[in-house]
Amino acid sequence: MRSVPRFLQGIYRFQGKGLDQPFLLDGALTYTVPDGVVTQPVYFRGGNAAIELVCVILMRDGSPMRYFPIGAKGEVHVPLRVVEDLEPGTAIELHLAAPVGAAGALVVDLGLVEV
Repeated sequence: MRSVPRFLQGIYRFQGKGLDQPFLLDGALTYTVPDGVVTQPVYFRGGNAAIELVCVILMRDGSPMRYFPIGAKGEVHVPLRVVEDLEPGTAIELHLAAPVGAAGALVVDLGLVEV
């Protein structure tokens, strides 16, 4: 079986719009499962440089799939292996929910594998 790793990762500055108003953190944090493969989320890692709690939301086809709260000046590592398969055509994005006025930088790393 052939597998190909994929990553949505980077360091992004943000300005919070409210915990009830998540937004796409950056256009680079999107991925669509190609035809002919199934993709499995493997892990999520994130770090928050802001002084407020933020929440990264893994969106699947426009709906929340998983929430990853990251404490003020904190980090998180969540293994996701064998959680569920993403079928061909599934679109995922990393959104951010942060308190109004919260500002800082976020490090995100979502590991996926196409099988």
